[in-house]
This record gives sequence, C-alpha cells and structure tokens, in this order.
Amino acid sequence: MADYLIGDVQGCFDALKRLLNKINFSADKDRLFFLGDVINRGPQSLQTLRFIQANTDNASMVLGNHDFHLLACALGGKSPNKKDSFVDILDAKDKNSLIDFLLQQPLVIEHQDALLVHAGIPPTWGKKTALEQSQQVQMQLQQEQVSEFLALMYNNYPNQWSDTHNQEQACRYTINACMRMRFCTQDSVLEFGHKGNFDQAPEGYQAWFMHPNRVLRDTDIFFGHWSTLRGVNVAHIYPMDHGCIWGGELSAIRLEDKQVFSSQC
Repeated sequence: MADYLIGDVQGCFDALKRLLNKINFSADKDRLFFLGDVINRGPQSLQTLRFIQANTDNASMVLGNHDFHLLACALGGKSPNKKDSFVDILDAKDKNSLIDFLLQQPLVIEHQDALLVHAGIPPTWGKKTALEQSQQVQMQLQQEQVSEFLALMYNNYPNQWSDTHNQEQACRYTINACMRMRFCTQDSVLEFGHKGNFDQAPEGYQAWFMHPNRVLRDTDIFFGHWSTLRGVNVAHIYPMDHGCIWGGELSAIRLEDKQVFSSQC
C-alpha cells in the first residue's frame, strides 16, 4: 500500500491517467491525495472531477484557487472568464453532485504528521491553527448561506493574520493564504503581485517557506499552486506543481520514500 500526493492536474485527465499507469496505481491498495487545482485551464475538467468523486474511498483532495473559483461561478454569482475551461462541469447533468462534492473538501489535510495544502501555510501558524481555520472555512461551505459566503471571500484584505479577526475576516485570510499565497513577511502579511521563482521576492517579502522562524519549519508540507518554483532545497518542503498545463509535467510523490514520478501533459 502506498500514498501518492499529486500536484495541480488542472483538467489534464489524460496526463493523470498516464501518471497513474506509471506508478502502477491500484485502487485496492493505494491512496491518492490531490493538492488542489484539479480543474480548469486544461481540456478535461469534468472527467478529472468525476474521477476523484468516484474514488472517494481512496482519493482525497484539498481545495485550490481554481476549484474555489468554480464554486464561486456555480453558486456565488461569479461568471467564468475567457480562460476558464470548466463550463463542461457547469453544464453537466451531474453538476449538483460535483459541486456538492467540492463543497465538502478541506483546505488543509493532516496525513501521517504531514500537512497537505494548495498554496502554503503562513509562517506564524502552527498545525492547530491551520487545521482549525481549514475546518472553519469547510463549515461555511456547507451552510445554507454558502452563496453569500462565497460572494464575500473575493478580497485581498485582511492581508495579515490576527486572532482578533471576525469570522468573515478570518475565513477570507485563510482562503487567500492556503489557496493563493506565494510571498509574505515573517509576520504573515500576504503579497499577491509576484509569481516568479522563490529567489525573486519583492522587497520586504520572502517565499512563505523561506522564513527561518516559521512555526512549522520541522513539519513536512506538500503543496502545489506555484508552477514557477525551481531549485527549492528547503527541509520538509515539497512543491509539487511542476507546470503540467504550461508544457511541464504532472507529478506525484510517494509519501513513504519521497520518490517523485512524472508524466508529460
């Protein structure tokens, strides 16, 4: 039995099938963990989401920003933009079932002492805070007022964590941090304007995982989201978005020995 953690599929279902063949995935004994952005940009969002939903006994996922965007378009009054390729989900006969499935997914998963997240964990957060805040957002996504909640979450502020945030502020910060963050300050002030490699941080900021005093510096963290990352050599940090949709590779890492397997998009 093996656990495989898979980077951003983004609707590249054919690449996912090739990757599963490469690792000799067995639905009877292996488990898959998807690190968010399972849909959008690629041509097969519907097939990808259906596959994950159909394999919930041995497949789990965290929400990524593209998955969240789909929810906002389905329920929160947002409209798909020209680059979105998930309209097939919105038009599917099983749309409601697929959307309900996404609404049940967390932002952070703890598995065998490791944390799985789409973008990252703020430097000032410990494991308890990360899991509690993920649970708070997940609870809001399962409320009857989910449409109103989704409509309130599209904002860059507050961009710094505080224990004094009200529920709306705390959920918005959590969504931005766990789904969108790349650079931040040691005090967990988020910055959204830069997408280059970790060594191209704007003045006053660092990649979230580069802060030497991070609370979770001794915890394995697996994440996606940041396809431009290259040359990262930080203990316990495992970036898994290898740019499949941009002509790179779709990758999985086997948890027990950290071996990486990849397939071309």
